[in-house]
Amino acid sequence: MKYLPINAALFNLNREKFKKELPKNAVAIFFSNDEMPRSGDQSFPFRQNPDLFWLTGIDQEKTILVIYPDCPNPLYREVLFLRKTNEVIAVWEGHKYTMEEARLASGIQQIYWEENFETVLPSLMAYCESVYVNINENDRLANFVPYKDIRFAHKIREEYPAHELKRLGPIMSKLRSIKSEIEIELTKKACEITRDAFFSILKMIKPGVAEYEIEAEIIKTFISQRATGHAYTPIIGSGKNSCVLHYIENNNICKDGEILLMDFGAEYANYAADLTRTVPVNGRFSDRQKAVYNAVLKVMKLAKSMLVSGTILADYNNEVGKLMESELIRLGLLDKEKVAKQDPKNPLYKKYFMHGTSHFLGIDVHDIGPRYELMKVGNLFTCEPGIYIPEEGIGIRIENDILITENGQLDLMADIPIEIEEIEEIMNSN
Repeated sequence: MKYLPINAALFNLNREKFKKELPKNAVAIFFSNDEMPRSGDQSFPFRQNPDLFWLTGIDQEKTILVIYPDCPNPLYREVLFLRKTNEVIAVWEGHKYTMEEARLASGIQQIYWEENFETVLPSLMAYCESVYVNINENDRLANFVPYKDIRFAHKIREEYPAHELKRLGPIMSKLRSIKSEIEIELTKKACEITRDAFFSILKMIKPGVAEYEIEAEIIKTFISQRATGHAYTPIIGSGKNSCVLHYIENNNICKDGEILLMDFGAEYANYAADLTRTVPVNGRFSDRQKAVYNAVLKVMKLAKSMLVSGTILADYNNEVGKLMESELIRLGLLDKEKVAKQDPKNPLYKKYFMHGTSHFLGIDVHDIGPRYELMKVGNLFTCEPGIYIPEEGIGIRIENDILITENGQLDLMADIPIEIEEIEEIMNSN
């Protein structure tokens, strides 16, 4: 890992929170993500299962966590299974956790090699009444890959049909959506690296620069500051590409007079930053670009002020839509009379603002969280309204990461330039 060691107190605290949510005489079993084949003898870069990382801090493949607080055998109440290394693995892949290193990183004292899991499992099943399995329940997911947790769930159903199989998803969604102090600090670090990348690219943006050159400068800054890399595939879209929500080709040349939308964020210690800024390629916004930009910025500031405990995300998105509706009328993009007669279930503003304003942020850039429950102190959201006008080649989105606190909102990206005057001044300074 490139990032600095994380205090194991975070993971000890997380496991204690988790145990309070686990019913009596239940065992919870978490697996690391599979190593996914790419082609030939290559695999995609490994990325740890977020729930396993949240509970252990172990950032390595072939890891298993067992939590069984009521186990009559105290050896199995909290157990970590690790990949057993050898000289060949050390030569070809490098160092793997020793048992003592895993104890220091996770705070878990009982460590076994992964090859012993199948031997231990019958002892766990002999006493527990229910098994909690970690199926990916992110409601944005459309998954067709039978990953390790799915395979294990099928195994339990087949080999232990008298046991009750239960879902970990609701528990982890509740717990992970409330950020602790250490998590906030890790996210701040990801935001700081992202800020530095933004400053590094502002002065290189000019007519003739390629979108991929900007992307290259971003990753250079990320890696040089111990980030793992991008928290998600970056969007660097100039001109008409700024109107494509998930444009990731990043292969066009930026032209004079165009707008440039950049959506990127660093991943540090598996925690994501998520930033969007839109700038003029030539360093000066046109009057029309200014008008659209200021409309988005106005909505963004109002939306940010609405991210408070007690709000429901769906209601919040509807209210932001109404704010955007007014701005679109003012910009001449919507007709006030037609808006008054619109179908409320299909509002006209969605032609120019078709996505939600906020999503949970954390170990995943689109993190899990109870989106139909009241927002709580400790929730971390993006705030990212946008206006997209393909016929004008103007797509503008502005995004910061906002933590809900007892005193309102804490903008983790408040030190990243956002006003037109700030952006133009930096782009035109020597």
